[in-house]
Amino acid sequence: MQEQQRRPRAVVFAYHNVGVRCLKVLLAGGVDVALVVTHEDSESENIWFDSVISVCQDQGIPYITPADAKSPELLAQVQAARPDLMFSFYYRHMLPAELLAVAPAYNMHGSLLPQFRGRAPVNWAVLHGADVTGATLHEMTVKPDAGAIVAQMEVPILPDDTAFEVFGKVTVAAEQALWRVLPSLLDGSAPRLHNDLTQGGYFGGRKPEDGRIDWNQPAQTVYNLHRAVAPPYPGAFTDVGGVRYVVQRARLRQPNHEHTDNVASASLRPGLTVVDNCIFGVCGDGRMLAISALTADGEPVTAAQLQSRLAAAASGQ
Repeated sequence: MQEQQRRPRAVVFAYHNVGVRCLKVLLAGGVDVALVVTHEDSESENIWFDSVISVCQDQGIPYITPADAKSPELLAQVQAARPDLMFSFYYRHMLPAELLAVAPAYNMHGSLLPQFRGRAPVNWAVLHGADVTGATLHEMTVKPDAGAIVAQMEVPILPDDTAFEVFGKVTVAAEQALWRVLPSLLDGSAPRLHNDLTQGGYFGGRKPEDGRIDWNQPAQTVYNLHRAVAPPYPGAFTDVGGVRYVVQRARLRQPNHEHTDNVASASLRPGLTVVDNCIFGVCGDGRMLAISALTADGEPVTAAQLQSRLAAAASGQ
């Protein structure tokens, strides 16, 4: 009887929705996942995404949650798993050279490399008004997001899409890209395309403070900021009279409203305002955002309440 061929063995570094979906692709594709390296959820973070740990528990996959990706203990555990391949699916730590030397390693990045390299690629793409993004599987190197491209899948960014909505599309794109290339990746025939680092750019992580609105900017810029950080992300905010107002839902007034916007905002300073019992954000170019949901220090605020608060703030009360 012919000896059964050994399944390819992998160590997977994974977190978040992309981590869950891509881990499931590997399992469906016949990969023996010997070990998963993931993160414990932080109590200070809004956990709106799926759990890699839950998948491991359901599937009986060994997993660990080391605090330091550079620790000798982690290196020893990965080496002991004797992987043929390694994958990183939205794992949040950079892998050092010693780990990358264990086996060929591939990372799934949430943009069309070389565009939007680095942290929070979906949020940065929306913030910059991009109309397309996607997912890229690439070879891992010590330099982040710099290795040869193995697979890509493109998705559109619609004019009113939030980063949360785009992230959902990118998650599906990551699953599809990995599913399509996995057979050729396992047999060694997958393509290696040049990742031209002279194109695109590198972006760092984003902090809640980066969501502060500058109402003097054009309305499209302000709207892109709102879309990029809208819930479940921390949200775009403005401080008035010691109160923090966070824009939960908003729409950019369309061109057919532009004349009305300019007339209504001609005598209004940039910032929050109330017109005809509706909340607006007046921007530097005279156009406005129609705000349908706003919170004040974490609590929903109505147009009437906002109007009263803004009047009090203006009078110094």
